[in-house]
Amino acid sequence: MFLVSLSSTALVANAQSALPAGPYAYITNSGNNTTSAIDTATNTVTATINVGNTPFGVAITPDGTKVYVTNVADNTTSVIATANNTVTTTVPVGIGPSGVAVTPDGTKVYVANVAVDSDTVSVINTTPNNVTVTVPVNYRILLQKIWLFYKTSEKHHKWDIYMP
Repeated sequence: MFLVSLSSTALVANAQSALPAGPYAYITNSGNNTTSAIDTATNTVTATINVGNTPFGVAITPDGTKVYVTNVADNTTSVIATANNTVTTTVPVGIGPSGVAVTPDGTKVYVANVAVDSDTVSVINTTPNNVTVTVPVNYRILLQKIWLFYKTSEKHHKWDIYMP
């Protein structure tokens, strides 16, 4: 099982009644421990939200009311209410949370914990936003296990990704 994210993740949420017409993209800013809400109609930042240390992954509930942001350095997941773009709670999860996904019915959030020897997935119940179980996984989900092989030729350089 892989939950993959990039360091600057963008996801789009539908506008809520308290916000101007949207949708909004939520982008993690790992360097300053914030997440930005961007109005995609105007391409402007409408809110900068303080989250945990080194935010990484982003997931939005299907109804667009909550944004879940993983915070790698403090082993938490911040829950943002999209109605007012504030953190409503911070959920302790496993070591090195990175990737995050919400179930289609919006009742559970799965957080991949990728620190050395963690190999777990934390399952968050979205009501009341607490970890109900931490699942050990058999396959190493460590980002360090992705090997990049650099190949050269006369015409171009090519990157291949190999996962042992």
